[in-house]
Amino acid sequence: MADPSSYRPRPGEIPDSPGVYRFRDEHRRVIYVGKAKSLRQRLANYFQDLTNLHPRTRSMVTTAASVEWTVVSTEVEALQLEYSWIKEYDPRFNVKYRDDKSYPYLAVTMNEEFPRVQVMRGHKKKGVRYFGPYAHAWAIRDTVDLLLRVFPVRTCSAGVFKNAERTGRPCLLGYIGKCSAPCVGRISPEDHYELAEEFCDFMAGRTGTYLRRLERQMAEASDEMEYERAARLRDDVGALKKAMEKNAVVLADATDADLIAVAEDELEAAVQIFHVRGGRVRGQRGWVTDKVEEITTGALVEHALQQLYGEETGDSVPKEVLVPALPDPVEPVQEWLTVRRGANVSLRIPQRGDKKALMETVQRNAQQALVVHKTKRASDLTTRSRALEEIADALELDSAPLRIECYDISHLQGDDVVASMVVFEDGLQRKNEYRRFQIKGFAGQDDVRSMHEVITRRFRRYLVEKEKSGEWAGAEDTPVNGTPAGIPLTGEDDGVIGGPKDDDGRPRKFAYPPQLVVVDGGRPQVAAARRALDELGIDDIAVCGLAKRLEEVWVPGEEDPVVLPRSSEGLYLLQRVRDEAHRFAITYQRAKRAKRLRSGPLDEVPGLGETRRQALIKHFGSVKRLRAATIEQIQEVPGIGRKTAETIAVALARSAPAAPAVNTATGEIIDEEEPDTTGGSSGESVSAGLPDDRRGQET
Repeated sequence: MADPSSYRPRPGEIPDSPGVYRFRDEHRRVIYVGKAKSLRQRLANYFQDLTNLHPRTRSMVTTAASVEWTVVSTEVEALQLEYSWIKEYDPRFNVKYRDDKSYPYLAVTMNEEFPRVQVMRGHKKKGVRYFGPYAHAWAIRDTVDLLLRVFPVRTCSAGVFKNAERTGRPCLLGYIGKCSAPCVGRISPEDHYELAEEFCDFMAGRTGTYLRRLERQMAEASDEMEYERAARLRDDVGALKKAMEKNAVVLADATDADLIAVAEDELEAAVQIFHVRGGRVRGQRGWVTDKVEEITTGALVEHALQQLYGEETGDSVPKEVLVPALPDPVEPVQEWLTVRRGANVSLRIPQRGDKKALMETVQRNAQQALVVHKTKRASDLTTRSRALEEIADALELDSAPLRIECYDISHLQGDDVVASMVVFEDGLQRKNEYRRFQIKGFAGQDDVRSMHEVITRRFRRYLVEKEKSGEWAGAEDTPVNGTPAGIPLTGEDDGVIGGPKDDDGRPRKFAYPPQLVVVDGGRPQVAAARRALDELGIDDIAVCGLAKRLEEVWVPGEEDPVVLPRSSEGLYLLQRVRDEAHRFAITYQRAKRAKRLRSGPLDEVPGLGETRRQALIKHFGSVKRLRAATIEQIQEVPGIGRKTAETIAVALARSAPAAPAVNTATGEIIDEEEPDTTGGSSGESVSAGLPDDRRGQET
């Protein structure tokens, strides 16, 4: 625990102006970001008697090891910079709202020649009109199914569209009248685009125009005794009204507004948002957060506004935002919202009428969300805490292992040997800290030696990071003298997805040690891991192994394993950790093997990229013909100079041509001149096949 007085700025050093400040821990990781109208007055509050501070604030200042600040011109700039830094550094002591799910939107791709209506999640794209968010994807599909009777806009994927365009036959929706079939030319691009705009207008709340038009057309058809057409128009009107009923009118004045409600207790807060467009509730979403700092309801609202509108512009920010409490001060936040929208935004507390009644409904939703969340989390926290305590008791650890790292080796008969490292913190996965290793210290199959190499490389990096931060002066000698020769420090790719860098506050690559190292294997693998740590002089990290055969837990130096009961939560957590490491390792190994099998002789040519490899194959038709070409002929390919042509010729001459195919019945050599598509790699990343979470980094 750090003493705040040890890093307190000198008197008069802090400027009395608006700005943003950052607290960092001993590893230079940013743990808190805040803004202030006066940096001097705000920071002085943190350096008072610890007994006067809120417990969470006290925990933050004693965890921190330094504080720094950036001066800005206005409070609006401070608000923008605070939001950017919270997104960038993900500080542990800041309030961070997280969606409990990825909410679906109804999206219309107005940036395409033939706009498509579809369900979309995730980040918003430029040129796409969004409506929602909705609680469930099926609610979107039900609404779209009703509206397609009146607005038969394209809903198919690009592949289905191109296939229909090629065959000249539309899909089923085109035959039943729920698509205007632009794929086969039944409607021009201009008319289809106009149809998509009408669909968007209806979804945006401008419904009266279309209903009146359809009713007028229905009456005209009836007067002209075109009863079948009148019946179809009658059904269209019914479909539109049914779609409108799904979003009942809540504000009679056709208001565009977002209503934000907050329910909180001492530990957590839940936020619910109703998106009202054209007087109707068009979407709903909610967040739950831990209150890791002392914070008022107004400050919670401010953080919610940052989360909600931080990346939105234009009409995505409504004219009116109704909240239960105003930030203090409110003017910078209101000005920031106005800048995001490009027009005036009203931020206020509803006092009476329909808006106050609707706010009460949103508040009840927030209260219910908090109750449900606390019920789920109570059970989850209890289970995870019990699991960690059982592991600590079984392995005789001093405290519960809050950070667990697990390692696994994967290969196919000694080829493409790789390893994985997965991280669990507080019993939960930390996928952004997963890492992957290629075994480079030796060739062949030896799981024990591979485990020793991986543990050595990982914790050698840990010592180097400690030396950089000045925490341990002996890190320079131990990795060199204590590491077996031939073991590289890292792999080919030393970057980290999402970016740890040395002194910018982001988590470094290997800066944080675990309390427990788990290896997938029995006594030999555990002994190898322990020996690697001992060689590096690390004696404060526990090691164990989980063997698959009987699920027994092995610890270093013990003849017999530790057997946890089959019903043990601790054993279940260790199994989850081990299985995740195995999944991550085997996925990487399969991707590497697939890439190797797809590679060709041109992959070995230094400096020859994917574009020029493809150009060579396209020009000559196959690697065989390329191999037979002269240097002058190779130079005829665009982008290939003489030096590159000579390099290609030498590389292909060294690589033995593939053995010819033989007809086993006649003994005849089959000399086919089929185009060779394996002359270059497919360009697919080594990460292909990995999950779409924050992929681990090869090291």
